Amino acid sequence: MIKVTEEKNIAFVSLDRPEVRNSFNPQLIEKITTAFATLSMRKDLRAIVLSGEGKVFCAGADLNWMKEMILYNLQKNEEDAHLLFKMFAAVWNCPIPVVGLVHGAAFGGALGLVACCDYVIAEEHTKLCYSEVRLGLVPAVISHFILRKCATGVMAPLMLTGKIFSPKEIAGSGFIHEIVPENHLAESLAKVIQYFNDSGPEAVRDTKQLTRKMWDLNWSQSADESCKVISQRRISSEGQEGLLAFLEKRDPNWKIQNGQ
Repeated sequence: MIKVTEEKNIAFVSLDRPEVRNSFNPQLIEKITTAFATLSMRKDLRAIVLSGEGKVFCAGADLNWMKEMILYNLQKNEEDAHLLFKMFAAVWNCPIPVVGLVHGAAFGGALGLVACCDYVIAEEHTKLCYSEVRLGLVPAVISHFILRKCATGVMAPLMLTGKIFSPKEIAGSGFIHEIVPENHLAESLAKVIQYFNDSGPEAVRDTKQLTRKMWDLNWSQSADESCKVISQRRISSEGQEGLLAFLEKRDPNWKIQNGQ
């Protein structure tokens, strides 16, 4: 269902159902949820890389699962939807930065996973599609995450039409952060990983948490939260080390050179 591996301080989570284009079913959804819940507890990881085995990242819902859905009543559908939401939330709320590698195709719910990643690298010819309306459905659960990441004016037309689009068509929207030629994902990933290895790991996590919180705070709450976070960072051991290293013109003690 999924592969979870580690290389030094980086965890790799790969969807591993290439025979069905890594499509979702209840078992895969549970595996992804559990994997991210488990990895979220780790203090030593600098990043998690999310990818898909085979020719595509993820083709959306599994055909056999879709056949089962036809027989679901309203209660069963709501239970099913909440489990899907829980999976996306496990990725979205993970305190560790998540880097998404997208290739081949990402349809339907796969775009929810992409939205939950903090940094996304996609191959330029990847096919993207909110395919739900073509089936008489709605990209409902994923909209909770996608519309927190990107402007409605960018994504709503794509959700409404169900058209297939490319990463270049949404460049600059914040949904995808790097667009690379085919077979260049690893090269770009190495550079992104080095950014995290250069940065204070606690500061990165606090920054992620802050950016997630800001969406739901009013002006006064946002002011209080931002001032509290920077004050705590300045007196933390990591913050103190970072400031001293800068003033002393040396590398801070958390920096990992070239993944070593």
